[in-house]
Amino acid sequence: MATIEITHSGPVARVVLTRPEVRNAFNDVLVAELTAWAESVQPGGSLRVAILSGAGKVFCAGADLTWMSRTIEFSEQENVADARAAARLFEALNALPVPLIGRIQGAALGGGAGLAAVCDIVVAADDAVFGFTEAKLGILPAVIAPFTLAKIGQSAARELFLTAARFSAARARDIGLVHRVVPAADLDPTIDALVAELLTSAPGAMAGAKALIAAIAGEDPGTVSDTTARAIARHRVSAEGQAGMRAFLEKRKAPWAG
Repeated sequence: MATIEITHSGPVARVVLTRPEVRNAFNDVLVAELTAWAESVQPGGSLRVAILSGAGKVFCAGADLTWMSRTIEFSEQENVADARAAARLFEALNALPVPLIGRIQGAALGGGAGLAAVCDIVVAADDAVFGFTEAKLGILPAVIAPFTLAKIGQSAARELFLTAARFSAARARDIGLVHRVVPAADLDPTIDALVAELLTSAPGAMAGAKALIAAIAGEDPGTVSDTTARAIARHRVSAEGQAGMRAFLEKRKAPWAG
């Protein structure tokens, strides 16, 4: 692929944005290639964890200037089509049936911050910078807004979308965009420990948990009781659930935990 590199180590995939010369900025090719990868991941496959990172000093600086310069000449309808392609990318990453870990160094700006929002777990270097910088360009963080709001809430979004100000990794952690902040040298060891922990959880249960969160987030508990009851019942009678519960009761490792 021209803009991303994918390597596998057993059940773990490392997906790297490979445009360091432009700080891994988005263009239409990167959007298409990353979408194709995300949509290719199927539940129940051999892949169990994915890590999203950026080559070089910066995770992702948002939109590519050359790409942006082309969109200036687009009609509104052409811009709608372009934005829908980007929306499809974020939707596919958000719905990935395996845990997605974001590895953030340098900066995650605009769409790069949106990528952090669709990761299940985000580990950031303590000197990394974040920002929803679109308003400074006269545009909106619209495509990434649903995923960002789900992570940081309306209050933080009102401040950060409107000021378009850059903010620290510590602030990103405080508002829920980032989960762990570590020295840059500790990024990979921290992620390796997370991967090891995730591999002790059942693949189907993790996929089911992600789907359940998406289905019931923001709903009144009384309106989703049937959904949650059916979800736990379905997993209890599944082969995976049966194997996991029997392993626990018999004080041995579950089959997926190696």
